[in-house]
Amino acid sequence: MSQRKESRRRFMKGAAIATAATVAAPAVVKAQGPISMRWQSTWPSKDIFHEFALDYAKKVNDMTGGDLKIEVLPAGAVVPAFGLLEAVSKGTLDGGHGVLVYHYGKQTALALWGSGPGYAMDANMLLAWHRYGGGKELLEKLYASIGANVVSFPYGPMPTQPLGWFKKPITKVDDLKGLKFRTVGISIDVFQGMGAAVNALPGGEIVSAMDRGLLDAAEFNNASSDRLLGFADVSKVCMLQSYHQNAEQFEITFNKTKYDALPDKMKAIISNAVDAAGQEMAWKAIDRYSKDYVELQTKDKVKFYKTPDPVLKAQLEIYDSVVQKKAAENPMFKEIVESQLAFAKRATQWEQDTVVSRKMAFDHYWGPNAKPVKL
Repeated sequence: MSQRKESRRRFMKGAAIATAATVAAPAVVKAQGPISMRWQSTWPSKDIFHEFALDYAKKVNDMTGGDLKIEVLPAGAVVPAFGLLEAVSKGTLDGGHGVLVYHYGKQTALALWGSGPGYAMDANMLLAWHRYGGGKELLEKLYASIGANVVSFPYGPMPTQPLGWFKKPITKVDDLKGLKFRTVGISIDVFQGMGAAVNALPGGEIVSAMDRGLLDAAEFNNASSDRLLGFADVSKVCMLQSYHQNAEQFEITFNKTKYDALPDKMKAIISNAVDAAGQEMAWKAIDRYSKDYVELQTKDKVKFYKTPDPVLKAQLEIYDSVVQKKAAENPMFKEIVESQLAFAKRATQWEQDTVVSRKMAFDHYWGPNAKPVKL
């Protein structure tokens, strides 16, 4: 065969391969295509928490280059807020954004991810326990025990939540007796132990219930959420500092069947987006909560008071008795508490010994005897 004929043969063979690849390529792209997911949050569309849910979805959508498209609907769009876990587990929704404590009715131990004093840990430390202290494995075991077909990502550490909104300042434990009060999770048992008549309601239903007299008082979460939801329209007294939800975080859930079918690269993006969104949320919360805290006082004329120490002490004592009872009834509850206690003893000792008092620095710069900084 001549050199010219051999060259032509090689050229034709290469052209045929290239043509075949070109023809095949559109079929591959079409087969893969973008993956769409329909989610729901447990928050009204005007709540900053729903904004956090949208923030996470945008991170995933952007990082996957549109290969995964998450649409997040507000609470009630598909199911009620407290129905999110079941809807995601069944595949009615592909995923969701909420808090573990909203699943308290399914398994009381789920409330241990945020409903209580955290054994002196803050929310970020509780997330450290979840990631490195055995919490992740315990949560998987817990969800499996109730047949929940979900993959869970706790994230987004929340600051300490207020005791709540009242008609008048709380000065002693007895002031809570007989109050029709809204809270969720183990806090239900704690406030009942303090004499309140508790009604667990989703965030979007609280203000209207207070306005209609169905509630005397309520807690939700933070200055921004509370302001956006209209708490200042039905109360002008807010008590700050409480142990009932001192260390809570959000939860991102995926339907497990849908999640397991995703490519490994997409799963990695989802996981890393959780971490990125959690830190971004913490930064945004500091900015927005502090602004709305000022606005509530200056524009909405809300009076803030510190919860008296005897009330805080009573919360801790009642919480311990509630936990003791539930641990005796629920082996999983006991196992999780023991794990948290072991991690908290080590982590909080390190924190107490290591972290300098920011209160002293605050008083130095902003306290009554502070001197203006001269530059």
